[in-house]
Amino acid sequence: MPRPKYTKADLEQVVYTQLDNLNAIHDLLRVMKLQNELIENANKKLKDEIIDFKKRVNYSTGKK
Repeated sequence: MPRPKYTKADLEQVVYTQLDNLNAIHDLLRVMKLQNELIENANKKLKDEIIDFKKRVNYSTGKK
C-alpha cells in the first residue's frame, strides 16, 4: 500500500490544530485548578463552621 503524501501545508495545518487543542486543554486545566481552589476554600470554611458549632453546643463524641 502506498503511503499518503502530505504537503507542507497539510502538516502545518495538523500542527496548528494540535496547538489549538493544547491551548484549549490548558484553558480547561486552569479552570479546573480554580474550581479545586474554590472547593478547598469552601471545605475549609465548612470545617471551621462545624468546629465552631460543636463548641457552641458542647458536643462531645459519646461522652456523657
